[in-house]
Amino acid sequence: MTTNYEELNAYKLSENLSDKIWDIVIAWNNFEKDVLSKQLVKAADSISANIAEGSGKGSFVDHKKYLKISRG
Repeated sequence: MTTNYEELNAYKLSENLSDKIWDIVIAWNNFEKDVLSKQLVKAADSISANIAEGSGKGSFVDHKKYLKISRG
C-alpha cells in the first residue's frame, strides 16, 4: 500500500513542525539542549518518519497502525 505521503497534509504539517522545533532548540543554552532538546527533536522528527514508513507497508491495517503511532 504505497501512497504519496509527501502530498499528505499531515506529513507537510509534521515536517513544518519539526523544522520549527529545530529552529527553536538551536537557540537554547547547552543545559536545555542536553536535557530537553534531544527528546523533543526526536519526537517531532518521528511523526513524519512514521507517516512515511507506514505508507510503504503492504496493507491498510499496517498503514493505519503507523498513522496512529504518528498521532501519538
